[in-house]
Amino acid sequence: MNYMRTGILLAGLTGLFMAVGYLIGGGTGAVIALVVAAATNLFSYWNADKLVLSMHNAQEIDERSAPELVAIVRELTQRAGLPMPRIYLMDSPQPNAFATGRNPQHAAVCATTGLLSTLSRDEVAGVIGHELGRVRNHDTLTMTITATIAGAISMLAQFGMFFGGRRDNDSGLGVVGSLLMLILAPLAAMIVQMAISRSREYAADNLGARISGRPDALASALIKISRVAEAVPNDTAEAHPTTAPLFIVSRLSGRGMDNLFSTHPSTENRVAALDKLSREMGLGDFGEARPVASKHGSGPLG
Repeated sequence: MNYMRTGILLAGLTGLFMAVGYLIGGGTGAVIALVVAAATNLFSYWNADKLVLSMHNAQEIDERSAPELVAIVRELTQRAGLPMPRIYLMDSPQPNAFATGRNPQHAAVCATTGLLSTLSRDEVAGVIGHELGRVRNHDTLTMTITATIAGAISMLAQFGMFFGGRRDNDSGLGVVGSLLMLILAPLAAMIVQMAISRSREYAADNLGARISGRPDALASALIKISRVAEAVPNDTAEAHPTTAPLFIVSRLSGRGMDNLFSTHPSTENRVAALDKLSREMGLGDFGEARPVASKHGSGPLG
């Protein structure tokens, strides 16, 4: 059901892009918009991971520089039946993480320094499991395409405003229509992008919890990350807001309900879904998912 919903939303986003092209240049404009979208997505398919990692100044690490994190990723990739991804570290006090790459064979997982200093080993494993769930579900590619089309719609709408829109007379309706397009097209694209993001977050939570075997640890991590993210900004993410849906938690998440304008489901809803999954897995009810202690030690990773 999630895949069908995502496909429908992606189709709607592409249709919106073509509609904006049509408003600017008629049938020819729609065709040009489709060609531009295809070319942009092709570029993103091959280069998105490099672009995103560069935006966030992420540095690749290995067993010498971060042995415990590498060990966690290796253990979980083996459980998930995935190739070993490249591992990156992003210097940010906000605990967070994201995955990128066009497919499991070319994937990268990035954690912040704040994640390693704030969470226990089991909680870090829950977060990494979530990101590997994104990789296995090919969400990294889906979200890249979504962000690319949404950004292109905004750019095209701005061009339409400058161009004056497609109008057949001098009544002034062309200018009004262009102004409405400038406002409504990017807004609609943003709403669709966020809907896709929220849908995929639930799927990644579910698969990530199954990979790590600890829904309670992932729920505990989400609660900790959400609390800290409210007070500690992620400066590079703020500078590149189109990448916000890639992170496991956004500081703009809604509270108590899935806000129409939030890139992620509310933490309460995600914890509730993980609580239900825990019961389905025969692990019992963990309620509000208090922080958990690791069997390898309760302190954060160094």
